[in-house]
Amino acid sequence: MAQQRLPMRKIRDVLRLSAAGFSKRQIAASLGIGPTAAGACLRRAQAAGVGWPMPDDLDDDALERLLYPAPAATTKDWRSLPDWPAIHCELRRKGVTLQLVWEEYRAVHPNGYGRSRFCQLYRAWEGRLSPTMRQAHVSGEKLFVDYAGTTIDIFDATTGEVQACQLFVAALGASSYTYAEATASQTLPDWIGSHARAFAFFGGVPAMVVSDNLKSGITKACFYEPAVNRAYAEMAAHYETAIVPARPLKPRDKAKVEVAVQVATRWINAKLRNFKFFSLAELNAAIRDCVTALNDRVSRHLGASRRALFEATDRPALKRPPVAPFVYAEWKQCRAGLDYHVEVEQHYYSVPHALLRETLWARITARTIELFHRGKRVAVHVRSSCGMQATGTTHRKHTTVRDHMPSSHQRYADWTPDRIQRRANEIGPNTAALIEVILRERTHPEQGFRACLGILRHAANFGSTRLEAACGRALDIGARSYTSVTSILKNNLDRPKPAATDGPAIVHANIRGPRYFH
Repeated sequence: MAQQRLPMRKIRDVLRLSAAGFSKRQIAASLGIGPTAAGACLRRAQAAGVGWPMPDDLDDDALERLLYPAPAATTKDWRSLPDWPAIHCELRRKGVTLQLVWEEYRAVHPNGYGRSRFCQLYRAWEGRLSPTMRQAHVSGEKLFVDYAGTTIDIFDATTGEVQACQLFVAALGASSYTYAEATASQTLPDWIGSHARAFAFFGGVPAMVVSDNLKSGITKACFYEPAVNRAYAEMAAHYETAIVPARPLKPRDKAKVEVAVQVATRWINAKLRNFKFFSLAELNAAIRDCVTALNDRVSRHLGASRRALFEATDRPALKRPPVAPFVYAEWKQCRAGLDYHVEVEQHYYSVPHALLRETLWARITARTIELFHRGKRVAVHVRSSCGMQATGTTHRKHTTVRDHMPSSHQRYADWTPDRIQRRANEIGPNTAALIEVILRERTHPEQGFRACLGILRHAANFGSTRLEAACGRALDIGARSYTSVTSILKNNLDRPKPAATDGPAIVHANIRGPRYFH
């Protein structure tokens, strides 16, 4: 089966990280793709002459045409190397044997390796998995982040309610210089906010951030292809760093922060165990004092403090942080409906009508809603606070840009309740009264608009006088619809009936007179 193409935004990230000196495996771990896909992307870019930084006018469509031109006929290698990581994963499943995996391999590659050579190559590859490599931490390269397993309580002075706060810990690889703070939760806004404050504390940004597989930041924890949350990845791109999640159930990948968490637990949680805190700010002020003492403590086996090592090793190697602060944003995939609006937080925002039924990405900040289609921003709106209430009684509202509407809808949008009422007043009081009742009683304003416009257009066909009379009759009989007014006009029920005239008395043998009843 052909390999699925990477999104253009991920291809741009691959080229950006490659230009920064990252290997294919590091790029793959950071972006949640396979090393093979990262390598194929780099080869295509090299063949197409595409490098980083890219020209400003090179959009996603043009980049896709450069990297994926019309397919040409190629000759396959007569022998395909098996995917050993995938095979190793399959062998962990119950009942799967090396014989079965080899048979499946030969079914796909008839000219592939024989059974004995296949098993020999797999055993040789498997033998390289067992040894444990001692990690050598380069200055300014890695920042290890995680949450401590223990929490710290804060108390509400009014109600006495206790809230358990999380302890975020970050440690640089070379110097073990440590940062810690308390947050209300482990949600994505707190997780990303802690990263930003840690970068500010260090005064710089490392080349990569090694994180645990926290659900807020890592949407898919996988040995081979972890998926990083898009908002978390956007934060990394803003600071020009890379997110490299640790392998699941492999604490050795983040041994540095495991030790930092252990030390922070002793130097923060244990020291503050007998104190009561009544606000998060008060707790973090106490944590800062503990972190200062921890970083200034001289290590016995190195003869230097974390701060001294940081000043000598990590600080000169850290990248300067960006001038503009990071604006937290959440991403949501949505689809434009037939009314060319997308739903974001129970509110509808318009997109160009040509994109109806298309899949878009919404970038949600505290103030704006940005909508993207294939990497291009197609709409931006001020974020509305008029969402649907929890009771469900409030109707969902729309934010519509006039240029997003088809021309026929734009003409319809020119009619407002005030304009409709003014037009009805020009025809007569009965028409004005009927229009006012319809606009007030209809559940949805658009339904009232259509009915009122249809009634007012009858003035062109039947005349204002007849329309005024028809509206008066509709009010008398309690009719409140376009259909009723139309029926009155077509059946001439708006015209006054002729007065009855007295004729000669009817005399007939079958007619009983008034005397019959007395």
